[in-house]
Amino acid sequence: MSESRIIKKDEDFSEWYVKAINDAEILDQRYPVKGFPVYRSWGFKALRKCFRMLEELLEEDGVMPVLFPIVIPEDFLEKESEHIRGFQDEVFWVTHGGREELSKRLALRPTSETAMYPIFSYWIRSYKDLPLKVYQTCTVYRYETKHTRMLIRGREVFWNEAHTAHATWEDAYEHILKTKEIYSRFFDKFDIPYVVLKRPEWDKFAGADMTIAFETIMPDGRSLQIGTIHHLGENFSRAFDIKYLGEDQENHYVSQTSYGISMRVLGAIIGIHGDDVGIVFPPEIAPIKVVVIPIPTDDEKKNEGIYETCRRVKEEISSKTDWEVLVDEREDTPGNKYYFWERKGVPLRIEVGRKEVEGNFVTIVRRDERRRKKVKVDELIDSINLEFKKMHEALREKAYKKFNSMVSEAKTLEELKEIILTKGGFVKVPFCSVDKDGLECADVLKEYGISVGGVRFPEPDEVEDGSKCVVCGKKARYMVWVSRPY
Repeated sequence: MSESRIIKKDEDFSEWYVKAINDAEILDQRYPVKGFPVYRSWGFKALRKCFRMLEELLEEDGVMPVLFPIVIPEDFLEKESEHIRGFQDEVFWVTHGGREELSKRLALRPTSETAMYPIFSYWIRSYKDLPLKVYQTCTVYRYETKHTRMLIRGREVFWNEAHTAHATWEDAYEHILKTKEIYSRFFDKFDIPYVVLKRPEWDKFAGADMTIAFETIMPDGRSLQIGTIHHLGENFSRAFDIKYLGEDQENHYVSQTSYGISMRVLGAIIGIHGDDVGIVFPPEIAPIKVVVIPIPTDDEKKNEGIYETCRRVKEEISSKTDWEVLVDEREDTPGNKYYFWERKGVPLRIEVGRKEVEGNFVTIVRRDERRRKKVKVDELIDSINLEFKKMHEALREKAYKKFNSMVSEAKTLEELKEIILTKGGFVKVPFCSVDKDGLECADVLKEYGISVGGVRFPEPDEVEDGSKCVVCGKKARYMVWVSRPY
């Protein structure tokens, strides 16, 4: 672990974030290719738990797992013209096999629409084959030219992406609404506050009819996109000739969706819930839920009883739950062990010393509040369950209080710039258009580092009568959410 000096999260979030990740041994950034992180065991176990929970939610909705190749032939990538224009500056190309130059370049997938959809055209023949709903948890590759940041922006991205095909545009839209609810349930499990926005026309996914995004706010006031859902319409099905024979005995193009959540979810959890000490993991994703720490004395005989009680407590918990429990028997002081596991984000600590053994109780300490409580051994499981429930409530309340405090409104450009500069967060402003007509005004905001996130989905915020666009002064037709994004 790195040096143990304290960095105040609210005073220097950027430095705190890096230190918290390094202290907890989440990632190692020393791999000699920029933007390609090494996930250490503690970090990958937490991330894997996140995605397994997402996979369970998807499979409950009938979205089934697949795994497609990592390489995409160049002609496949180019079939949907708008799509390739959107990604052409971000693609990693494979040009050689050994010493031999390939006759056709292969792209490392930046996303998998053009890898999957040629195969969809084989799988879908009749309306009976619909809907087709699949997902894969994999890595994608984008030549990111902006500053890379751990778990937020990189060139190798670990994510879960899903792709579906439906009989009609309306069927696909209904699936988008269902996916919105699935994603909401997913983020709610980790007490992450968010707003769902429909992206403006100029900022939707390349090749999509519409894009909606889940957005949260990090402690430094910048917004972070943590999930996206795209309605692709027939744009890809026409490019890849994905048709089905309908009940009317006519051939029809399918209507499609794609959606994804990346490793950013772990970055959001770390950033939003952490404190000055380091990471605070919600119980569901902590690699270890409970750590048991013996507090030895100078009496070796009594120490035998302390260690025996610690192991018995672990067995009691393990036999009645599926929680990951560890007894820390390393040769180190209890205080150093406390601090070690606090920086790791373990949700609950159990302390066992001479008084605990003699009194037939244990002392428990919840990571987020760090207050000691005595609990009888025969009430331990119920007590921990209650503490986990209280922890979720506390994390959620604190996170949403912070999020809501970071949502403001402005009616003029000067007011907007002042809020963004001094406070950050989301600012709701009147805006002329979220169609391509509004791009000129969006470009003006971009000069100040401000991005138009879009309108709230599915019910936009109301625009006051007489409101004027904060940029051009024309009649405002929309209330948009703007921010400084990562």
